[in-house]
Formats: sequence, C-alpha cells, structure tokens
Amino acid sequence: MSTALPERDGSDAVVTLDRREGPFGEVVLRQRGRHYEIIANGCFLMDTADGRSERLLIQAALDELDRTGDQAGLGDRARPGGPEGPAVLIGGLGVGFSLAYAAAERRWGRIAVVERESAIIDWHRNGPLAAFSAGALGDERVEVLHTDLLEYLAVADGARYDALCLDIDNGPDWTVTDSNAGLYGADGLAVLRHRLEPGGVLAVWSAQPSPAFEEALRAAGFLDVVTHEIPVARGVPDVVHLARRAR
Repeated sequence: MSTALPERDGSDAVVTLDRREGPFGEVVLRQRGRHYEIIANGCFLMDTADGRSERLLIQAALDELDRTGDQAGLGDRARPGGPEGPAVLIGGLGVGFSLAYAAAERRWGRIAVVERESAIIDWHRNGPLAAFSAGALGDERVEVLHTDLLEYLAVADGARYDALCLDIDNGPDWTVTDSNAGLYGADGLAVLRHRLEPGGVLAVWSAQPSPAFEEALRAAGFLDVVTHEIPVARGVPDVVHLARRAR
C-alpha cells in the first residue's frame, strides 16, 4: 500500500475503469498513464508505480524466519501434493505485488491472501491487475479468502501461520476504516500472536514510522521488534514493522 503518489509530468490523464459499492463503501479502480490506482471511499490506497515496500513486506518476514532458524524443520509438515514449507498469510490483495512476490518464492509452502473487497479480487481474476499478480492466483499453494481480515482472525479454531504479512491500512495510525483500529491495539495483537506458530513472524506495512506501534508490539509480548524504512519519491519513507512471537 502506498500513500505517496509517484512523480507525474502533469500529462497523465486519469480514467475511471470501474466503480463499485461494497460493504465497506465505494472502491474505485483508476488508470493514470500506464499505472493503476485503487481508491477506497475517496482515499488513495495504492498504485502500481512502485512495489518495493510491498515486496519487502514478504522478504523481511522470510529473512527473519531464516535468521532465527525457524525454517529448519518447517519443511517436514505434510500437505496434499507434497512437503510443505512455511505458511504465510497476506492481509490485503491490493495491486498484487506482495502476493506475486510470495508466489515467486518456492520456499513458501502455503500462501493465503485475505481480501474483503470482491471488486479487487475481480480486477485480478478478470481485469488489468492480473498482470501485477502475475498468475499467482492460479498457484496451487495460493488460497484467496474473500473475507474481512479481522473476522477471519477472530475464528477460534483458525489456522496458524509462520508469517503474517499485513497491508490492509495506510498504517497502524491511519486505518482505512475505523473498525480496523482494534487490530493494532492490545486485543488485536493478542489475536495476531495466537495466529502465529511459535517463533513466527509478524510484518506490518505502514506509510510512516509508528514508535507507538513498536511499543505496543513489545507490550504485547513480541520479540525482536524492528522497523525497516523504504525511501519513496516524496514525503516520509514507507516502513515495514517486524516482530516475532516467542517460541
């Protein structure tokens, strides 16, 4: 997700390709020059101009699993069709950069992506965003879950993951809908911790650093809390907040 628009030369015409009303408000797909943008309730969410931070969201989680040695032994878990590596849950399909990057890494054994907006899923299955998810929706390891992330996480007997990579808001301090705010507080972080395997990794995308969220992660019992910064064309850097559940 990105809140900083890339530099424009002023000549790019903006074309609205689709506009839908969903359970959480209006969602719009626009084309600006050769790039596509997703707008929710009038708020710019993300575009296809630069996916560095969305890719880092996935890579940082995998690097942390490597660093702590959690991948050793994860490949022993069986699944239909063969051995399974670490499992990752991606919160938010968006323009598809995170999912495509995860699917390109063969070490992930299971990849679930939660997306609450049916329009966004459609734009990847049958629309112009299919080019950016790069066929990942057809990967046998990938499961697309059409549901709200908070509702999915709240299921008592839900699956656990080795990594949770969340990109559903503009950050812990700037949520797309008010109902998302609880995800970043004590109760929400307890739910996230419960959904992680021991030693599992939580990665959260944000449009700006959030020292308060770092402290909330530590207060919730997460370890190795760090923030990776990704420079953008204008404004403060995008960041990925990273933390690990204790074994």
